[in-house]
Amino acid sequence: MMRYTGYELSHKALEIIRKTRQSGTPDWVTESAYDLFGERMGIDEFVLRIINEVRAGGDRSVINLTEKIEGERIESVVVPEDEMKNAYKETPSKLRDSLERMAERIESFHSRSMPITWNDDVAGYGQKFIPVESVGVYVPGGTAKYPSTVLMTAIPARVAGVSDVSLACPVYEDGLPAKSVLAAGYIAGVSTVYRIGGVQAIASLAYGTESVRNVDLICGPGNLLVTLAKKAVFGDVGIDGLYGPTETVLLADDSANPVLCAADLIAQAEHDQRAIPILITSSESLADEVEEQINIRLPKAERKDIAKGSMDSNGIISIVETDAEAIALVNEFAPEHLCILSENAGRILPSVKNAGMIFIGEYSHEVLGDYGAGPSHVMPTGGTAKFNAGLGVHTFLKPVPVVSIPRETALSIIDDVSEIAREEGLTAHAEAAEVRREFE
Repeated sequence: MMRYTGYELSHKALEIIRKTRQSGTPDWVTESAYDLFGERMGIDEFVLRIINEVRAGGDRSVINLTEKIEGERIESVVVPEDEMKNAYKETPSKLRDSLERMAERIESFHSRSMPITWNDDVAGYGQKFIPVESVGVYVPGGTAKYPSTVLMTAIPARVAGVSDVSLACPVYEDGLPAKSVLAAGYIAGVSTVYRIGGVQAIASLAYGTESVRNVDLICGPGNLLVTLAKKAVFGDVGIDGLYGPTETVLLADDSANPVLCAADLIAQAEHDQRAIPILITSSESLADEVEEQINIRLPKAERKDIAKGSMDSNGIISIVETDAEAIALVNEFAPEHLCILSENAGRILPSVKNAGMIFIGEYSHEVLGDYGAGPSHVMPTGGTAKFNAGLGVHTFLKPVPVVSIPRETALSIIDDVSEIAREEGLTAHAEAAEVRREFE
C-alpha cells in the first residue's frame, strides 16, 4: 500500500486514484472490439455498436454475441421456468438456510424504509408513491457467482411493489447461471431469468427481443462495459446508478484493532485489482501495525494475486493530524463504504456528508454489508455518493404529487397565481385562474 503523511499529500493521492480510474479505454476493450467487429474503436462506440446489434437482430444477435464475447453457445435466451425451483431444491441446505436468513434481514430493512403516502385535505395536496411496473436485475457472472446481489436487488424491488422482476446473468456452467444465483432468484421472487450478460443483456432488457421483455428500469452492478451500457440506454429506461469498482475507507484512531483493519482491507482488495482499500488515521502507530498485519495476512489469502494488485495500485494509508482532516478527506472522496473505527464515532458521524454506507464499530464491518446487514450492497462508487444514494425501495418508487385543492383555498390564491402568470407574459394562464371567480 502507498503511504502518505499529511492532508495535502493524501488529498492529492486520492484525487489521482479517482481520476485514473475514470479515464481511458482499456486495452482489452480495444482488442475485443477488433475481434468482434474487425476494427478498433473507443469504448463508447464499442458499447453502442453492441446495443445497436441487439436492437436490430433480437435473439439471434444476442445468441451470436454471447458466443463471440463470452465463448458460450446458448440455444435460447430464457432459462426454463422450473430451473429456479430445481436449483433451490438442489442447493445444499446450509447455504440455502443462509440465503433465506439473509433474505429475511434484507426484506425487513427495506420494509421499514418504505416512504409514507400522505395527504393534507385543508391545503389540498399530498403525495403517493407508485412502483415502476417492471425491473430488470443485472447480476455479474462468468467466472464468478453472486447470489447475494440477487437478494440485494430483487428483494428491495419486490418490497417496493414491483410486479415483474426479471434477472439477467451470464452462463456459469451447464448452459445456466450458477445454481446459487438461480436459488437466490427463487427466494427473492424473480419471475424470469435470462442467461445473458454484458452489454447484450442491458440492451435486451432496455429494448426487448423476441424472448426478452423490455423493462421500465434496470438495476445492478457490472463491469465497465455494463456500466457504460446502462448509461447509454438511460432515458429510454430508468437506471439505478452507474457503479465502478468497489471502494472502502477505514477511518480509524489508535483504539482500532490493527488485525481487524488489515482483514477488512484485504477483503476489499480481493474483489478486483481495481478495487480501492484505504486507511485514514491520525495514529502513526496504528498505520504501522496495520501495514505489518497486511504483510502477514496477504500472502495467505486465496485471492492474493488480485488483492495484491489492488493494494499495490490503489491501496492507500493516509496519516493525518486531526479527525477534522480525516473527515474532510472522506467527504471529498465520497467512498462507497465508510467504516468508522474510533472512540469518537458518535462525534464524527454528524460530520460525514458523503458516503454510500456507513459502518460504525469493529463488529459492523463492511463484509456484513456485502451479505446481509440489511441495506443493499449496491452502493454509489466513483465519488457519486456526493449526489446519489445506494439502491433501496426508493429506487423503484415514483413520488407522485396529488393535488385536490378545496374551492375556498383555490379562490384564496388566485390573485397570487394571476400576478405571477402576468409577470411571465402568460395571460391565458392568468385568465384561466381568474375566470373561476365568475362561479363563486
